[in-house]
Amino acid sequence: MCLAGPVATKPLTLTIIRNEVDSGPGRLLAWAELAGVTVDLRKADDGDEIPSSATELDALIMLGGGFLPDADDGRPWLAAERALALDCLDAGVPMLGICLGAQLLAHVGGGRVEPDYGTPEKGVTTLTPQPAGANDPLFAAFSAPVVGIESHRDQITRLPEGAPLLMSSMHCRNQSFRLGDVAWATQWHPECSAERVAGWDEDYLRRLGLDPAEVKQTARDHDDELERTWRAFFERFVAVAQARSEPR
Repeated sequence: MCLAGPVATKPLTLTIIRNEVDSGPGRLLAWAELAGVTVDLRKADDGDEIPSSATELDALIMLGGGFLPDADDGRPWLAAERALALDCLDAGVPMLGICLGAQLLAHVGGGRVEPDYGTPEKGVTTLTPQPAGANDPLFAAFSAPVVGIESHRDQITRLPEGAPLLMSSMHCRNQSFRLGDVAWATQWHPECSAERVAGWDEDYLRRLGLDPAEVKQTARDHDDELERTWRAFFERFVAVAQARSEPR
């Protein structure tokens, strides 16, 4: 009797949209390589085309940027990015929205994003898990506060209806949420390292009332922890995406 061999796992392709040159994929590229994931990096701010349909996507990550998710003047790709996010929601394609990407998910989901709201967060920040994360595929691993790197002035002030709140910080309640079953939003930057923080503009940090040396040293002090925490988080996202892509 002839027995069939194991079914080959389809290699996962992760589409990443860059919205601003200073908010690139950072550690995501190395993590993807270690996980055996192919990356399709779309530099939208440099004219790369946004995919027109979720049909061929395995998973999508939308990166940050220093503008609102509907600030279309001078950024013609944002409308296409919002349309793609909606299409991915309909198709059940796993998504991760980071900073601006998180705000874009809130916007298309019917939430509210407000400019220059509250206290800006810049640098290493404590993130507190919320009860709704206890059964979440990405957030159930967090049983105590963790740290992440923040860089935002605008805030998500109202979550989409029915979206569970997953993380909060002292100055920003809506740090993370899930939209539908497999779309997650993080106001902080899981991909960010101390190396990137070291390049932040010191005059800007001072204008925010921060000590640049302290901001940069704190990032260095926590860099190994940040790497461990958010690499594992990324791997959980990849696992969800792989499980969703295999039957298709």
